[in-house]
Amino acid sequence: MFLTVSKKVGRSLLVVLLVTIAVVGLLGLAPGSVAQVILGENATPEAVAALNAQLGLDAPFWSQYLGWLSDAVRGDLGTSPLTGQSVSEAIGERLPVTLQLAAMGLIIALLIALVMGVISASRPGSATDRGMNALSAVFLSVPAFIAGPVLIYFLAIQLQIFPVMGWSRIGEGLGDNLRSALLPALAIALTEIAAFHRLLRTDLIGTLREDFVAAARAKGMPSWYVMFRHALRPSSFSLITVAGINLGRLIGGTVIVETLFGLPGLGQLVASSITSRDVIMVQGVVVFIAVVYVGINTLVDLSYQVIDPRVRKVVGA
Repeated sequence: MFLTVSKKVGRSLLVVLLVTIAVVGLLGLAPGSVAQVILGENATPEAVAALNAQLGLDAPFWSQYLGWLSDAVRGDLGTSPLTGQSVSEAIGERLPVTLQLAAMGLIIALLIALVMGVISASRPGSATDRGMNALSAVFLSVPAFIAGPVLIYFLAIQLQIFPVMGWSRIGEGLGDNLRSALLPALAIALTEIAAFHRLLRTDLIGTLREDFVAAARAKGMPSWYVMFRHALRPSSFSLITVAGINLGRLIGGTVIVETLFGLPGLGQLVASSITSRDVIMVQGVVVFIAVVYVGINTLVDLSYQVIDPRVRKVVGA
């Protein structure tokens, strides 16, 4: 068990290291610099070069990277030369918004997909099943940058159920917070609903054909009991895997939604930092998201041994 965990953690650290190299390298290829943003469009090349030297941005790529990595290992992700705010502080301020948005989107998607998947698998091939599949196809074909404006128009502008944009923190009232978060979370959840529904439906149909399910039915157990007690748990293996992976992806993929709804999260921070050429802020946030993403995936891998005893036997063999 210890050897398995060590291998997974080692692979995760290697992935994060490669991500840091890629981020620093790609941002170094982007035109312009934060010095030009600070000094303005009319700055002379000499002034820009002097400020770059002062900020250490004129050093070779590997020199900049190793210096940044040495600080990052100690928990110092740097300080934005544009705002003077530390990257860690900026992440701490905006992370709760992104986490809540991603978590709510994932929970909404799982709950709706669970209902749709159980209904579809109960009567595969029926009119209800075909209707669920059609609805799933609609959700799958509507990306967040289209779903967002549509939801804003109908639910915020026309019906005025939710605010058009902006964010209310939990400290300002739980009700206002949920009203400001529900619409963008729903925009994120639509595509996830389709993926989760299709995955759960397929796994449930396969599980319901297993011998142990037929034996449970032969004992006279109610259909709902067989579904939720015997079929749902083994069918949730793939769903939990995908949900864990998607949570990490949602944390790093809320740029469009946060921009559309004017939410002060990590996605909007990355977008504004890229525009202003704030390399230090971008690479710090991206690396933080990479660590979260890889960490979640590692925990999901390790959870297999708890969810499915067969994995424990394979690992222990």
